[in-house]
Amino acid sequence: MAFSEHPRFVVIGGGKMGEAIVGGLIGADEGAAATLSASDFTVADPGEERRAHLAAQFGVECIADGSEAQGTDVVILAVKPQVMMDVLAGISAVAAYQGGERGPLFISIAAGLPTSALEAALPAGSRLVRVMPNTLIKSGNGYSAACVNPNIDEEDKKLITAVLNALDQTMYVTEDMFETFTAFCCTGLIWLYKTVEALVDAGVYAGFSRMESRNMVIKNMLGVAQVLDNTGAYPAKQVDDMTSPGGVTIEALQVLQQKGFAGTLMSSVDAAVKKANSIH
Repeated sequence: MAFSEHPRFVVIGGGKMGEAIVGGLIGADEGAAATLSASDFTVADPGEERRAHLAAQFGVECIADGSEAQGTDVVILAVKPQVMMDVLAGISAVAAYQGGERGPLFISIAAGLPTSALEAALPAGSRLVRVMPNTLIKSGNGYSAACVNPNIDEEDKKLITAVLNALDQTMYVTEDMFETFTAFCCTGLIWLYKTVEALVDAGVYAGFSRMESRNMVIKNMLGVAQVLDNTGAYPAKQVDDMTSPGGVTIEALQVLQQKGFAGTLMSSVDAAVKKANSIH
């Protein structure tokens, strides 16, 4: 979805995630579609080196304090949860700005801070969305989650979806599933990275060079993802199609089953979900 007009953004926090969001929205990352221009952004970060880096990288205006920003349509809160309340207390001028009849739309990417806590620190009636961006932003893949408060209307949702879809795909979830999404989807990359790592090592053990093994594993991973994404096929069906009686594939599968591969993976996911939901 393209932006029908160019809203004015203030990004508070110029760390890695703030940088990824700006890069994704202005199409500065490889594979990203240009949707907005550098002139649509102001980035606030207290670090002089970070400001210099972001200004050089993207050509955006950079300021030291978010309270210096004025006249914005969207405020992206990309700071750590432990400093969020201090940040919100310091941007009262931005929060109170009235662009037409309403103040800015607030987008928070702070993990573990519920909507109620953020609403309590913002002016009454503020439009707020909690977002959990996926770290696969630079690849143009992955899902980001969005959870909106009751003040968000359909026009706001169009803008939110345009912002998130410029980064990757959007999934709207209820707040009670927000931390679970974080654990399963955003943390979920670790299970794939570790699988690739183990397979590369297995290839080296089998006699291939590390580079040869890495190349084969990555292409296999990409190919499997494309087949499942393009066909909608269920993984178990694909596995069944690959196995023949007494063959090599069923031998490999038998060991995975014997060692509890699926059960271990599910237990690891369950542990991550429980941990995510325990952090408040």
